[in-house]
Amino acid sequence: MTARSSLPARPDGDANQTTTPIVAAANTEAPEGGPSFAELGLPKPLTAALARTGITTPFAIQIETIPDALAGRDVLARARTGSGKTLAFGLPMLARLADAGPARSRRPLALVLVPTRELAMQVHDALEPLAHSLQLKLKLVAGGLSMSHQISALQGGVHLVVATPGRLADLVRRGNCELGHIQATVLDEADHMADMGFLPEVTAILEGTAPRGQRLLFSATLDSDVDALVRRFMHDPVRHSVVASKESVATMEHLVLQVPPNAKYQTAARIAAREGRTLVFVRTKLAADRVAAQLREVGVLACALHGGKSQHERNSVLAGFKDGTVPVLVATDVAARGIHVDDVNLVLQVDPAGDSKDYLHRAGRTARAGGSGTVLTLALPHQRREVERLTTGAGVSAAWHQMHRDDEPGRRMVDELTGGREPSGIGVSEPRFRTERRGAPNRGPRRPAGSGGYRGTRDGEHGRPAARGPQRRGSSDRARQGERQH
Repeated sequence: MTARSSLPARPDGDANQTTTPIVAAANTEAPEGGPSFAELGLPKPLTAALARTGITTPFAIQIETIPDALAGRDVLARARTGSGKTLAFGLPMLARLADAGPARSRRPLALVLVPTRELAMQVHDALEPLAHSLQLKLKLVAGGLSMSHQISALQGGVHLVVATPGRLADLVRRGNCELGHIQATVLDEADHMADMGFLPEVTAILEGTAPRGQRLLFSATLDSDVDALVRRFMHDPVRHSVVASKESVATMEHLVLQVPPNAKYQTAARIAAREGRTLVFVRTKLAADRVAAQLREVGVLACALHGGKSQHERNSVLAGFKDGTVPVLVATDVAARGIHVDDVNLVLQVDPAGDSKDYLHRAGRTARAGGSGTVLTLALPHQRREVERLTTGAGVSAAWHQMHRDDEPGRRMVDELTGGREPSGIGVSEPRFRTERRGAPNRGPRRPAGSGGYRGTRDGEHGRPAARGPQRRGSSDRARQGERQH
């Protein structure tokens, strides 16, 4: 039986045809004198809802993609983080659902797939008030949150699901969600889903949706894995590119500071003590806990964000970073994929990125939404060639500076480059947050205090339980380099 949908049929096309030229825009900001949201064809309730939140001018990616998405075309878009992607796919999807009528039990009509829980929450929170303006029901489906609440919402009927692949695949297998009526599917950050090993789930999910349904794919890069999805599931897609994947943002400055081994963490603390939000990147969960604890010991209020923490802890830490309660966030690559905070003006890489794609992802946390920012990498002498390869592969030109000793001239140079300052030296405690919870997570049988075991989910990082408090100075991250982070 063919799935019935209120979404207009999209134009026919050859599923394997991908020859449509890429339409490139020069930058992420709206061109001067460009069209309004209403002129792009969005309904009045949506434009009014946007105006109530202070959003009146579309960004370049929205101008480029919304008309094609409203027309029911498949859209393949390359755009960096912070370019306005969420509204670029969310607005036309909601507009096409405007006349959907009552939602049907377990049969959503539209789907947004994202790689991590944090990003799913951000997308949900951005689209929820807009969906409400059209009397559409929206549901967040992600691991680490109450499955029973998600099942209940799906049974009651929702129009649009924002989901991570692992949890949605579980609900489909259990019979709590039917994909055959989904007529519009978005893959956001498709390259990151491929990197995290989600392609089997993504493929199975796409196979279950309506064969001629609309597909919108947003990705920073189009490598072989993503290209395979494009060739198999997209039909004559219109291609748009806003800032190529290896193109540095004009308002983003890239710096590398070569530091002596015995001065690395003192230098990091001095930089983190600056005014304003600072996002610190490390490679492992153990390093995130250790660096955050070391910063607190010298008076810099910092919290760690990684997949070994409970969802409530992750939500609380991220909320504190957004509202300024926590000025410094120490994160792993995977956990930070849900960080969308527009006024982070310094990204500090205490550990160099694993590859050029991770470098670009980290850099994308600053200079967002037309703002400016700095990406600073700390490099030990033996890491010079590694970091040079990273920046070259990422297509960025980084200015190198060398700190010969941890002395007054060296510290003065650090302060001039970053706005750093001497930490107070008075230890601060890790804050305890209270945030509204989206439903109690499924905890399963209680474990005895102190027991070990797995503390991740398929939608985050795998690994050991998060270490608590300051770590022994002698414990090395090298022993953890093999720890897998999905």
